[in-house]
Amino acid sequence: MASLLASMGWMMQTINDWFWWDRLWLPWNSTWADLEDREGLVYAKASDLYVTVPFSVGFLIVRYLFERLIATPLAASLGVREKARHKVEHIPILELYFTAQSKNPGQTDIEGLSKKCSLTNRQVERWFRRRRNHERPGVLKKFREASWRCVVYLFAFLGGILALHDKPWFYDLKEVWVAYPKQSMLQSQYWYYILEMSFYWSLLLSITFDVKRKDFKEQIVHHLTTLALLAFSWCANYIRVGCLVMLVHDASDVFLESAKLFNYAKWEKTCNTIFVMFAIVFMVTRLIIFPFWIIHCTWVYPLDYTPPFFGYYLFNVMLVILLLLHIFWAYLILRMLKKFLFGSLTKDERSDNEEEEDDEEDSTTTEDHDGHQKVLNGNRGGSVGNHH
Repeated sequence: MASLLASMGWMMQTINDWFWWDRLWLPWNSTWADLEDREGLVYAKASDLYVTVPFSVGFLIVRYLFERLIATPLAASLGVREKARHKVEHIPILELYFTAQSKNPGQTDIEGLSKKCSLTNRQVERWFRRRRNHERPGVLKKFREASWRCVVYLFAFLGGILALHDKPWFYDLKEVWVAYPKQSMLQSQYWYYILEMSFYWSLLLSITFDVKRKDFKEQIVHHLTTLALLAFSWCANYIRVGCLVMLVHDASDVFLESAKLFNYAKWEKTCNTIFVMFAIVFMVTRLIIFPFWIIHCTWVYPLDYTPPFFGYYLFNVMLVILLLLHIFWAYLILRMLKKFLFGSLTKDERSDNEEEEDDEEDSTTTEDHDGHQKVLNGNRGGSVGNHH
């Protein structure tokens, strides 16, 4: 047993030594000894990131209180109400099929179920439609989530501006790499990083019970990539460029979440205006500033100071992954804008929206005075999704 424990200890120590090998994280002429605190200089340490775990739990607690004490009364004051849903009759055979096999049965299965339950095909289809709608989140839940994210992104963006506005490398990106990696960390940078990472951890922890979007997998990839990017940039002392990346990402999210709030409150014109502003800011920050300023800064400028190393390539690969996600979401946004301009946008491209009932008493369309059809419970601003 003792020899086994000794072997395991040696193996873990070997893995740890390889993982923290200087050449993986730092330029060839630097070592971890160069980043030890001395003479008033303070450097980021991997152990500092442990605090993000309890902080993320703190974010979840604050979110719970915010959604119930602030977001819910705000929703009521804006007239946000849950849509009345049709009662779903409990039919054991259909319920068993719904929970154990599929929520969207094919036509052959519908015919078989209708015979077992002595129902028509139309009644079976309607039951499954209503049953699916009952599992979808209501507008109040969406409003709460959007209001929480809106407030956090707003404070994060303002905090980022406050932390960076007086730094020379905020205006001249070449200054990002001056004296790298021996760049002392400022208190403002510390809290900017810790709070942002804690928030992203809370998003990852809550993603299973948040409103589920069609790009659920892309969201997980985004959150994991962002956390890995921030953690690596912290340990490799890429603090300056990491702050710039966070600021660029927070800029458009404020508009997105506020647009969704007005959409849920049915302030159509306000929602439409903010959504257009969001689209513009997103395209400028994520598809212009991010690749042509930030990624250019991380690909080109470091080579003026040091030869490329493993960390240099890894950091840039993670940035490119984020860029690919931006392109994917930009495609969805442009598709929304196309429908918006032609006046046919009635739902969220990414949300799991409620399905319309097709029976007479649940008809979702009506005619206006000119005899044209208009869609109820929808508007041109209803497309607003949840892009990161």
